[in-house]
Amino acid sequence: MPEMIISPAKSDQIDRDACEPAYAQLANILRRQIAEGAFRPGDQLPSEAQLCRTYGISPMTVRRSINLLSDQGVVNTAQGKGTFVKPLELGTAVFDLHELQALFQDAAETAVKLLEVRVVSADERVARKLNINVGANTIYIRRLLTRVGHPIFYHRAYLIYDPTRPIVEAEMDVTSLRGLFSNAVNHSLKRGQLTIEATLLNAEEANILRAPLPSAAFYLEHLFYDFDERPLSWGWFIFHSDQLRFSTQIGIQEGKKDE
Repeated sequence: MPEMIISPAKSDQIDRDACEPAYAQLANILRRQIAEGAFRPGDQLPSEAQLCRTYGISPMTVRRSINLLSDQGVVNTAQGKGTFVKPLELGTAVFDLHELQALFQDAAETAVKLLEVRVVSADERVARKLNINVGANTIYIRRLLTRVGHPIFYHRAYLIYDPTRPIVEAEMDVTSLRGLFSNAVNHSLKRGQLTIEATLLNAEEANILRAPLPSAAFYLEHLFYDFDERPLSWGWFIFHSDQLRFSTQIGIQEGKKDE
């Protein structure tokens, strides 16, 4: 098959005097062309040799550009066949919690109220989640986040009871909850697991969140681990269904730049 001839527009040329490296410029050029429909899902991109000739760059620069686009999920490379634009895949959609983060960034309008802190014995469910014995001591915490005085979510958590571990003291401070959503550094946490489910508010939750019964809600469960892979805390956030909305974008967005 003869190679496609490309005549790059002025805006699609490599600027040798720019601070941005040539491989990043080429990646942005190709991404923009894909976003504009010049190359559609399943289409093959020009060969390495043709990209070298068109943009006056080395094979190494082209390979770095293609690798970058591959890492970003824009293209697929098949050995001996070439590089192809990836099709739109709904299964690759990723949802984040920016709405929660935004709440905590507005400190003037939001407040976290500590409702309760006490030592309780772990029941079977808590013991299983925290990998401890039934009956072992845990710290039980209840908190409520409000915005302009209106309840947004109700948080409950169980922590491993060990006064020598800094996570205990930190979690008893209401500001630590803000840190989970505001990029604050927590040197005690290695990783976490989050699970989101639909649920119905029970009587206690509806009362605290000032919601009628029955009311739909989101249940956001969290389980955090330390650097020894030991569970540190397990708990959950309850949101009324109208207080949390998930949205994301898939596919190639025009104008996206590399960091």
